[in-house]
Amino acid sequence: MKRARVLSALVAVGALSLAAAGSQKPTQRAGARVVEIQKIKDNLYVLTGGGGNSAVFVTDLGVVLVDTKLAGWGQAMLDTIRTVTAKPVTTIINTHAHAENTGGNEFFPTSVEIIAQENTRLNMDKMEVFKGAKVNFLPKLMFKDKMTIGSGKDRIDLYYFGAGHTSGDSWVVFPALRVMHAGDMIEARQPPIIDGQNGGSGLAYPTSLAKAAAIKNVDTIITGHGPMMGMKDLEEYAEFNKDFRDAVVSGYNHGLGLGEVAAGWKIPDRYRGYTAPPERVKANVQAILSELTR
Repeated sequence: MKRARVLSALVAVGALSLAAAGSQKPTQRAGARVVEIQKIKDNLYVLTGGGGNSAVFVTDLGVVLVDTKLAGWGQAMLDTIRTVTAKPVTTIINTHAHAENTGGNEFFPTSVEIIAQENTRLNMDKMEVFKGAKVNFLPKLMFKDKMTIGSGKDRIDLYYFGAGHTSGDSWVVFPALRVMHAGDMIEARQPPIIDGQNGGSGLAYPTSLAKAAAIKNVDTIITGHGPMMGMKDLEEYAEFNKDFRDAVVSGYNHGLGLGEVAAGWKIPDRYRGYTAPPERVKANVQAILSELTR
């Protein structure tokens, strides 16, 4: 998987300072595994460590967990969740199929409802870790474009706006709190990771981001690995990716090759605070050129 080779290059830069965010809870330890928890608003928390940022939403009926980190991190997650609530985990939402977002599914009882976008389920079907008896830890409830679970203060809206990081990236909105979990569609202010093997698309990425940026009544975004951001950050990130895509398409139309396009692209001055690791730039140029030449 391409992701394993590029995760070390992720740089968590820039953050929207949240006055409403709670203080950091003490680190919880399960063996050598460390999970930290931060209160975002009211009954919504973020777990960091062991994979992507996981959201913990405490409802009247139980805990909704967004993304379950890497395999082997389930107990560390649960121990940390128990520092803020004794309620059981009743629902899991996998934002996409990568192991650092789905690996902990198998830790939880099969009675826990697992939800994902239908393309994510298809991607998970191909994963060896969900073969045999572990098929029980695949999502059973899928949606195509939008789904709502719960109601009132416990309502969650799930959206799919098209391919980007993978072919099935979900956007998870907590309307009562004006917060959205973006999965790995946003990680840092730099070119994203495009997993073509799982249907990711550099051509579609900016459009998918722009559609998400049009969601109303959201103030705070939980990113896949980095700090919190705001909707203005998402709007800017959509424009950044559009400019990148258009530059690659223009280079292709002018007969330029991979190396020429990658070497010729520079971060536009308007995107202050952005970084562009050369390997990431080259990988994304290659991804877009591959789509154009299919």
